[in-house]
Amino acid sequence: MSDQRAQAVVALGGGHGLHASLSALRHLLDDLTLDELTAVVTVADNGGSSGRLRGEFNVLPPGDLRMALAALCGDDEWGDTWARVLQHRFAGEGEMRGHVVGNLLIVGLWELLGDHVDALDWVGRLLGARGRVLPMALTPMDITADVRGLVPGEPDALTTVHGQVEVATTDGVIASIALDPPAPEVSPAVVDAITTADWAVLGPGSWFTSVLPHLLVPALREALVHTEARLVVVLNLEEQEGETPGFGPADHLAVLAEHAPDLHIHTVLADRGSVGADLAELEEMVQALGARLVVDDVAADDGSPRHDPWKLAAAYARIFGAA
Repeated sequence: MSDQRAQAVVALGGGHGLHASLSALRHLLDDLTLDELTAVVTVADNGGSSGRLRGEFNVLPPGDLRMALAALCGDDEWGDTWARVLQHRFAGEGEMRGHVVGNLLIVGLWELLGDHVDALDWVGRLLGARGRVLPMALTPMDITADVRGLVPGEPDALTTVHGQVEVATTDGVIASIALDPPAPEVSPAVVDAITTADWAVLGPGSWFTSVLPHLLVPALREALVHTEARLVVVLNLEEQEGETPGFGPADHLAVLAEHAPDLHIHTVLADRGSVGADLAELEEMVQALGARLVVDDVAADDGSPRHDPWKLAAAYARIFGAA
């Protein structure tokens, strides 16, 4: 691993969290800090436009893949226009209501080309995307969770909840998650991206439905455990209703360690304003994992629980440079 050249990064996650991370990492491609960027995206969504297309065509849910591609569009007129087209959601009252242009484009290319990875590469070329987007697996899958607190009078009883939307909105407390099927097929391109990367970035995002699923795919987890890439875990800015109510920063790491105890974490990145009084507990957890803690200003200035892409880019640059 050379520190004398621009570096390769693979970012893993899904939804808005991965969109923020990729938007930040794309800025580092622009200033030549990075020379290669690959997104590996969760594909277990069963709701909205993605869920409808998945059910009708028996394909991977395209929504999180679409968001990742949009994040990699440039800031010029071409990139901005295509990003907006890709994210456009139809209104009206007919059957197209709620569908997203990018989802339809991706599914159309999947049908035409018959290859998930090749089709996403073609969409990326059309958009002028700065980086590559790959699905976490090639098999449509569901997330299941063992949840406490759903049985009246039995707070410790476990109930199995099926489906990403159902898991993300449960009224109980998630104890653990699993995938169905448990060993989905993975593209060799994904394993190669992880194996040859200098850095792997996991998070931020919905912890149980966008971040942790990557660690449950056997081929993906094996690649992450054995790669020489340094792993950066980016913590969320706050707890998430449904998935992580009452979770502090250290709790997020504890759950990750429970699901993947053999994972080697190099750096944990947390937002300074979000850590607050939990700093000592977080430092103790990070030390127990043998990792390095970086506390930085990465939150948006408007008070919303979003990572600011430019601040996050600066934090990534400092982490990559310090190593």
